[in-house]
Amino acid sequence: MLCGIQVAEKVFKTIDSTVKFKPLAKEGSWVKSGKTVIKLSGRAASILSAERVALNLLSMLSGIATKTKEYVEHIEPYKAKISDTRKTLPGLRELQKYAVRVGGGHNHRMGLDEMILIKDNHIKVTEGYEKLPSVPKGFKIEIEVQNLDEFRHALYFKPDVIMLDNMSLEDIKEAVKIRNNTEFKSHHLPTKLEASGGVDFSTVKKIAACGVDIISIGALTHSVKAVDMSLDIL
Repeated sequence: MLCGIQVAEKVFKTIDSTVKFKPLAKEGSWVKSGKTVIKLSGRAASILSAERVALNLLSMLSGIATKTKEYVEHIEPYKAKISDTRKTLPGLRELQKYAVRVGGGHNHRMGLDEMILIKDNHIKVTEGYEKLPSVPKGFKIEIEVQNLDEFRHALYFKPDVIMLDNMSLEDIKEAVKIRNNTEFKSHHLPTKLEASGGVDFSTVKKIAACGVDIISIGALTHSVKAVDMSLDIL
């Protein structure tokens, strides 16, 4: 899946504004191997100066969009949404998260200021949920749990999301069952469930079948395989 056309154009135009840049394929489209996706004309020195940066970004972003789309299509029968994480390359978070969206995925928080995520280290430092500092109004809250006991405890605090971190399929199913219990729902606001930790292509469909709302995959951005692209002078 092609992603990053405008980014590549920006690179070439930054080096030399007179370079002519003509896309031959649309952003977010599937492209067959060997197809020409961009046509350039201009000073050879300018084009070759921008070549490596443009190709690196185009290859990486296309790789992220492609892998994300594969995950999205793989779990299509289920309601779960594929999401990225904050495990992005330094300086490239906005671009990498953009590529996830192009591939049909969803973005987790862009930064710490978008949502309060309470992890195990926070609990250890404060010695319990009850001793955590109050959260400013308007912030969404997500709590990370690693077992069903922690899940039941976290659910009573009515967070917007509970992250099921590295939990077994059996425990994920049980967590969904508890959340969906009509008696429990009558006393608590709806809480979304996010499965995370060690998710790959062989496990993601089984996790989606458990009934979670979100499946977050750090590998979409921190270790995705770039698409092989090259620039040829004609």
